[in-house]
This record gives sequence, C-alpha cells and structure tokens, in this order.
Amino acid sequence: MTTVRTGLEELMAEPRRWVGDERIGLLCNPASVDRALTHARTLIHQAFSGKLKALYSPQHGFFAEKQDNMIESQDMLDPALKIPVFSLYGQSRVPSERMFAPIDVLLVDLQDVGTRVYTFIYTLSYCLEAALKYNVRVLVLDRPNPVNGIDIEGNLLASDCKSFVGRFPIPMRHGLTIGELAVLFNDHFDIGCNLEVIPMKGWKRRMLFADTGLPWIAPSPNLPTPISALVYPGQVLWEGTNVSEGRGTAQPFELFGAPYIDVSKIAAQIEKIAGVLFRPVVFEPTSNKWRETPCNGFQIHVMEPLCYRPYKTTLQLLRTILAEHREQFKWKPPPYEYEFERLPIDLIIGNRSIRKRLENLEPIDAIEADWQEELDQYKKISRKFHIYK
Repeated sequence: MTTVRTGLEELMAEPRRWVGDERIGLLCNPASVDRALTHARTLIHQAFSGKLKALYSPQHGFFAEKQDNMIESQDMLDPALKIPVFSLYGQSRVPSERMFAPIDVLLVDLQDVGTRVYTFIYTLSYCLEAALKYNVRVLVLDRPNPVNGIDIEGNLLASDCKSFVGRFPIPMRHGLTIGELAVLFNDHFDIGCNLEVIPMKGWKRRMLFADTGLPWIAPSPNLPTPISALVYPGQVLWEGTNVSEGRGTAQPFELFGAPYIDVSKIAAQIEKIAGVLFRPVVFEPTSNKWRETPCNGFQIHVMEPLCYRPYKTTLQLLRTILAEHREQFKWKPPPYEYEFERLPIDLIIGNRSIRKRLENLEPIDAIEADWQEELDQYKKISRKFHIYK
C-alpha cells in the first residue's frame, strides 16, 4: 500500500520553510491528525513555540460533538493550550475582525469529503474572504479527497440555490482536494487572498481513502468510515426528504429507509444499478427522522467502487421510491442550514428543476444528459487547479 504524507506532515518536516515569525491560527477539528494520531494543534504548538494564538472550528464543533445540522457550537478556551477557540458555526459562519485580530497566518487542516454540500469547504471560503479583508495569509495543509480525484459527477449549483451547502457552481462530486478547491475558489471565483497550499506527498488522483495508508478519523459525527464518505455524495439527498438517511444508527448514509417503504417492490427495480448491491434491512433510528420507529429499507454495499456513481445511484433510488410511494413520500420542509423558505432538497440538489423532473418521473439518464455540457466545462476548468497530475 502506498503511504501518503499529508500537508500537515509535510509542514512538520520543514516548518520554517512555510511559517516564519508570524502569529498563527489553526482551523481544525478532530480529524486534523498525523499518522500517529497526534493532533495538529499539538504539533504546531511544539514546532512554533508561543506562536499558536487561536484555533477555529467548523460545523459540528471543535470536538465534532454536535450531531446534526443547525446545532451551533460556542467560542471556548482550548483546555490543553489555554488559547481561544472561535466557532465558525455559531452566531455567525463568517470570521469577524475580532476573530482574526490575534493572527498573521491561518493554517487550515480539514478533511473534506469531496462533496459540494459538505460545509467545511464554505467555512474555508469565508476564511479566504476574511483573510483578504483583514490582511491574513492562508496556508492550506492538503489532505486526500477520500472518494478519489478522478470521478466527477452531477449538475453544477444553480445561482438561485446558493446557500451554506453550496456557494459556487461546482458539481456534487467535485473531484478536487481541499487544497485544490481552495485555489479554485481563490483564483477562479476571484477571492484573491494571499493563499498557499502545502501539497501532500504520494497522493494519486485514482486513490480512494483506503489506498492512502492514512488513519480515518471521522471528520463529522455521521461519516464514521471511508465507506460512509464514499456513499455520501448521493445519500446526502435523503436529508431533503422524509426518508431516513440512517442518522441515529451506527451506519449513517449506508442505511436508508422509512416505515412506509415496500422493500420487495423497490428491490425489484434497483437490482441492476452498477457497482452496488442493496441488502434489505429494518433499522430503528435512536434520533433524527423516524426516531424509535422501525424503518424498512436497505444498506448500500459498494462492490465495485470505480463503477459506482453515488449521485446518480441515489437519484435512481429517489425516483423509484417517489414512483412507488407517491402518497407517503414527502419533501422535507424548511428550515435547513439557515435557509427558512427554500426547500432543503433544492439546496442539496442545487437545482429546482431537477426536483420537479423527479416528481414527473423523468428518466435519470435524460436528466443527467442535460447537465453534461456544463459538467464537461467544469472538468476543463478544474484541471487547471490540479496540484497532482
């Protein structure tokens, strides 16, 4: 197995190559570790004695303890280093001048999951904008895209569906590392801050996370394994419906279902979807949708990761359940990620018309064909920002 060195580990190999006599801030969470599971804040504190002045946390909190969406975390004092931890998913999701006042350079060490709706990348984008405004340098410590850097899938975000789960016109499965995405945001979408990326060593675009030799630490509570991250670019769609996405179980996003689903009817129509098998299950969430209620559904077993298309797969599943259970199936009403009027499914899919076409039971191949031209254009643009060829 190839062993990949993360941007954090590359920084620690030559710390003074990247950071001088500057006051340091660190945007991080529990997944910000090296291969020995030592946290980034400990390593940076040791390498730059007295220079680490502030920490910043994304959604789910500094300890990734907040389970669900729209559960805010508060500013706090780091119990180990006794320095402030500023929440970027609290009263505001945009860094203030007060938050950036203690630092000259912001180090970003977050594990992204390769999916447009994952909020960490928009926390990063707000930090890039704030860094320009408050004259702070940004240094992104790169990490793998866990669902590989080759496969790109889905429609681009439409302008009327912008939200905290989608700020820029990128597809659902974007095919970039967090470092490459930072440069795309900064350069292509004209943020223009002082940005640099510390690349990984040994990462290849074809790699899934299991190929990297790195330990998986859940970047958020409901992505406990690399498999949950692999199915997430599609299975996140259930968040916009009354079908459980498996939150409140030990296998979130791998499991999906609802009390009203007729498993035998659905199974007959989904058995030929490429790369996966669907095992019928009954599960009972301990929290979230259908709490303490038995749900009929399936577990996704990814048999051939390179053939599996998570976004298209879940669109096919969604259309099938819509067709068979028209009366019981519902779109989840607002609010969702601080949006109180627009339907959550429109924000997640990133296009209102696709939801309407699903309601009309149009074939998924026809829907997919209509976004292919814009997706091809994105692929051309995104290649310009590849750090790893």
